[in-house]
Amino acid sequence: MRPPEVLKLQELCARLPENFQAAVFVVIHTSNHAESLLPNVLGRVAKLPVKHPTDGEAIKKRWIYVAPPDCHMMVDYGRVQLVKGPRENLHRPAIDPTFRSAALSYGPRVIGVILSGMLNDGTSGAKER
Repeated sequence: MRPPEVLKLQELCARLPENFQAAVFVVIHTSNHAESLLPNVLGRVAKLPVKHPTDGEAIKKRWIYVAPPDCHMMVDYGRVQLVKGPRENLHRPAIDPTFRSAALSYGPRVIGVILSGMLNDGTSGAKER
């Protein structure tokens, strides 16, 4: 049985059209020592390609990027940065670093969606402008 947040993600990804004109970044708390199967799970239902990005990879529209285990996924205008910085809200990856960096790079062009959460992860990042 899949956790509720994964089911919500699958539903969301399945509804995104093939011509979606933005990149999508997914951060979910994972074990830092296990391989993440989330790109495969989401890729089965998504019309868009899904992957773990590589550090420094160019951001492309119509792609879904999933934070890999044990790395914060940062958005640096036009590129993805993977950082093994300190845990935030007890997790790495955490959503706040992704939200903060996206807000700094793209400002009001960013939409943040929190489907579930632990502690305050996502709240402070979502407040960034």
